[in-house]
Amino acid sequence: MSFQSLTPFPADAQQVAFHRTELAVILSLYGRMVAAGEWRDYGISNLREVAIFSIFRRTAETPLYRIEKRPKMRARQGQYAVIGLDGRILKRGDDLKMVLRVLERKLIRAI
Repeated sequence: MSFQSLTPFPADAQQVAFHRTELAVILSLYGRMVAAGEWRDYGISNLREVAIFSIFRRTAETPLYRIEKRPKMRARQGQYAVIGLDGRILKRGDDLKMVLRVLERKLIRAI
């Protein structure tokens, strides 16, 4: 048996991921919130139907916010969503910058 014949994942498995331009917008906001002392850590998950950017106050906690990208929701309510600690959708839409404004308001209060 050769190592070339082994594949760690099925060849047809597709994952949703954030594009480089989307990550630039998210990480810009993340950097400002870290500088303000509000956020400390993040995690990224690329799953079959959703990509998730989780934001943590401390590493060992549950995420304060989740920024989700669900391409299947594009035609309905928008593919981007910001979800709070309690699971409520704080904002949803097709424009990532507009959706993230709900978190920028917290930056204005923090400074």
